[in-house]
Amino acid sequence: MRERIEFAAVWIILKLLGTLPRAVARSFAIGTARFLFALSPNLRKTAEINLQIAFPGWSESRRNELIHAMVQNLASMATEFARFPKYSRENIEQLVILDGNENFLDGQRRGKGVLFLTGHIGAWELSSFAHALYGYPLHYMARPLDNTRIDALVNGYRCLSGNKPIFKNESARVMLRVLKEAGTIGILADQNTMPNEAVFVDFFGKMASTSTGIARVALHTNAAVVPVYVVWDQTVQKYRLRFEPPVPLIRTGDTERDVFANTQQFARIIEGIIRQYPDQWLWVHGRWNTRPKGEPPLYDFS
Repeated sequence: MRERIEFAAVWIILKLLGTLPRAVARSFAIGTARFLFALSPNLRKTAEINLQIAFPGWSESRRNELIHAMVQNLASMATEFARFPKYSRENIEQLVILDGNENFLDGQRRGKGVLFLTGHIGAWELSSFAHALYGYPLHYMARPLDNTRIDALVNGYRCLSGNKPIFKNESARVMLRVLKEAGTIGILADQNTMPNEAVFVDFFGKMASTSTGIARVALHTNAAVVPVYVVWDQTVQKYRLRFEPPVPLIRTGDTERDVFANTQQFARIIEGIIRQYPDQWLWVHGRWNTRPKGEPPLYDFS
């Protein structure tokens, strides 16, 4: 029953945001997001802890301003997500412009496939969706939601532009096949990861448990690793989908050392993007939740 009620609520909000005029939908989404955030004190505490780690020199008022902007950014992304059925190749340029797409094409021309190194930055749901409408569909790593009905709804929207999910139980086999066929895979690489799939690398000056998946796959397949992110550009009043040049892989011949070095390299790239656009990252995620043995927890709100 709870699953059905949650699904009904999400479905109604999604359809409402998709039906209302864009400006009205954004205002409604921002108001709703602020209300829900106010009811979630642990999310605010998580964001405050993360910002103290990342920007220890900032004042409390500056951190509060950034949290306010983050909530607004999430609401704006939700609005665009709800409007996915309205977007097409004919009108996507009114919302998203490509910046550095030649870097993606450079990686693609290598013929070994492309791994998008990305994170929860800006309107991340819009990045692969828009790029597919521009003619470059991809496969994306899908982490299942607890509510199966909502999960199916969300993935249905994500796939409207031609993208396809890769689920965890099939990830290795499908990833290797896609890359062998010179395809593209999008991976969010900025989340806390369980120790059996991760190494601890420096992230904003503090050790963070980080997935080694991208490094292992890239080293094994020689796929091009292309950093990509989409952020709101106030100057042109559009989202800018930015592709950075392919990242040269570190190879010493020692597999585990190379995995660690490349994972650290990728984390630094993600950190650099966040530092450029701090108001457009997901600060409510417990990025430093998994700690090295012997360290106390950071997010103990009991």
